[in-house]
Amino acid sequence: MVFVYDPNFTSSNSQTEQMNEARRQVGDTAFFLIARVGSPTGEEFRAKYRANSSEILLFSPSGQLIERDRAVKSAGNIIQWVKSASATTGGDAR
Repeated sequence: MVFVYDPNFTSSNSQTEQMNEARRQVGDTAFFLIARVGSPTGEEFRAKYRANSSEILLFSPSGQLIERDRAVKSAGNIIQWVKSASATTGGDAR
């Protein structure tokens, strides 16, 4: 899972807090990453996936984009989203 973090959006802080909570609950079954708007790697990611600020992108273990959504998703919704994707892909969602 990759969140497009934009420091100009107040939702970015709320979303990172929810992702941290979800990470504590799911452990190593998913990766929670941030693509920061304005950073070289963040901008490269945004261009590659045509991602907007405050979007959350869910990937399969092989790196295929499964789904995207807008922030803010609660920790519970993130966990449900990851579990649903894991069931669909037959493994961990990343």
